[in-house]
Formats: sequence, C-alpha cells, structure tokens
Amino acid sequence: MKILLVYPKFPETFWSFKYALKFIKKKAGNPPLGLLTVAGLLPREWEQKLVDLNVTALKEADLKWADFVFISAMAVQKDGVRELIARCKALGKRIVGGGPLFTVSWKDYPEVDHLVLHEAEITLPRFLADLEQGVPQHLYTAGLEEWA
Repeated sequence: MKILLVYPKFPETFWSFKYALKFIKKKAGNPPLGLLTVAGLLPREWEQKLVDLNVTALKEADLKWADFVFISAMAVQKDGVRELIARCKALGKRIVGGGPLFTVSWKDYPEVDHLVLHEAEITLPRFLADLEQGVPQHLYTAGLEEWA
C-alpha cells in the first residue's frame, strides 16, 4: 500500500507566521505532528511519503503514486483542503481525512472517502482493520459524536 500524507498550506494569517519566520530562516512554524503520529500507526510494510505544503509543492507524480491520500488539517486550512481534495478526486484518488477540521465539520466533506475522527490512536486501528478485511467505512469516531 502506498500512502501519501499531506498537510495543507496555511493561508497568510496569524497562523502562517509568514513574516516572523523570515527572522529565524524557517519555512513553517507548525510541523504536521498529527500526520507524523498517523505515519507511526500505519503498517510498517506500507510505503509512505509526507508532503507539507507549507514548505514544498505537491507534485502530480506524488498523487499518482499514492493508493490513498491522508489529509489532516485545522479549520484555518480549509481553503487549501478544498483545493487538495479537488486535485485528488481529479486523479481518482481515495482520501482519508482527519484532524480538527474534519472532526468538527465532517458533514461538510461528503466527498472524502473515509473520515477518521477524534484521536487517531483510537480510530485509525479500526479503519485499518476494516480496510484489511475489504470493508472500510465512511466514518470512524471515538463515540464522541455529540461533541463533534
């Protein structure tokens, strides 16, 4: 299995730290810790690539390579998420969404194939087990639906 983990670009807002980052010679201020956690939970034999759109561009070759595209995002990244979903769907890629944006507004993303919400340590193993059995579901939660 080939997994592409993508962290969407932050718009130019407080969260992008665009001007402050110049002083410390960095490209981004928020590493994709959620996606790194997910990467650590995936089966070791699966191939993985991580693309942080805040530091590098997403190549079409990377999208074509992937069997699944995993996206994790915060609400401030929603415009970048929409663009990313459109690119994935144009190439027929299956998408797994998680992180704060999808947890809070999962109903706004019916085009995302699989939504793995709340804490990945709880919900991702269930998704992976179903995927292995050939019966992956659309929605995985930690039983906190009233919160989300």
